[in-house]
Amino acid sequence: MGGARKVGPGRRTGAGVLGAGVLGARMLGARMLGARMLGAVVLGTVAVAAGCTATPGRATTGGAAGAAPPRISGTADVAYAGSLQLLDDKTIGPAFTRATGAAYQGRGGGAVGLSHEIASGEIHPNVFESVGSAPITALEPRYTSWYLQLAASPIVVAYDPGGRFGAQLAAIAHRTRPLADLFRLLEQPGFLLGRTNPGTDPQGQAFVEMVELAQHALHLPAGTASKVLGPLDNPAQVFSETSLEARLEAGQLDAASAFLSQAVQLHLPYIALPSTIDFGDPALASTYAQASVTLHDGRVVHGTPLTVDVTTIGHHDPAAAAAFVAYLLSPAGRAAMGAGGYQLLTPTVVGTRSAVPGAVRHVLGR
Repeated sequence: MGGARKVGPGRRTGAGVLGAGVLGARMLGARMLGARMLGAVVLGTVAVAAGCTATPGRATTGGAAGAAPPRISGTADVAYAGSLQLLDDKTIGPAFTRATGAAYQGRGGGAVGLSHEIASGEIHPNVFESVGSAPITALEPRYTSWYLQLAASPIVVAYDPGGRFGAQLAAIAHRTRPLADLFRLLEQPGFLLGRTNPGTDPQGQAFVEMVELAQHALHLPAGTASKVLGPLDNPAQVFSETSLEARLEAGQLDAASAFLSQAVQLHLPYIALPSTIDFGDPALASTYAQASVTLHDGRVVHGTPLTVDVTTIGHHDPAAAAAFVAYLLSPAGRAAMGAGGYQLLTPTVVGTRSAVPGAVRHVLGR
């Protein structure tokens, strides 16, 4: 692809992974703040997305001073990683439409699978939100040559507190039992573990790699990872990303892989993992890369930070697509993402900066 690729991880702006109770309290406050903020986007963000400039309280639109910024036509057609479904469809999408006038429609799935569908021409979104950058870079240079890194989405282990192993899992979550006991439980006969498909979903890949890293970091016996996971596409464990947590809530699983954001939004009890194995800190990319998973097509996928990345693609309704990305950068968009359990990073453009829509570059301020 053309242009120099910017190197250097973003920074977490939060304090990292907190205990379940403290995090829940903080997220409740953030959620209330986010709800208040979602009613009004910073005027400059909306105006810029429409191709004009603004100062606080005044939009320069060619009309009278103080006039509302022009509404944006078209549709932001967003293909998103399945873990973003609740946030995008219930919060950000409707708020974006209220703020800009542009329509929103979303579709979710494993980000790797969505990337394949885009490349094959099966779907034609104009915005692609991935967890992990690989599904976006796989589309370069034909469909895009840049992406924006927004937030981190660490892996956690969600669990059913009312299940057969609920009390033991709760003790591990509250650190009254060692974390190593989690993996001893996961390999027990009869333990019902759920995870997503490594062939189509970065979360599925990361969960396999997390168990591999944990085996070494926690000095677990050789073979622990294979005992926990079984075959790569183990039919007793592998479910779609959009249905996995619903199965856990229904009591069909004892525990499941999840992003921290999913656990927060769905109010699921979860076990936080150390940053060295949760794939949530871009500064630890070299540590995560020590783990890998070999897919059935022979590709070897090394661990990478699980960041929320977004780009615009295609040529239909480009103003609406750019406005959606600009909205994600607005105070309201950032507040919604933080309230949803994502760990906000300093927004960073990776790739060809000149290809980034002007509305997005303006909001970034550089």
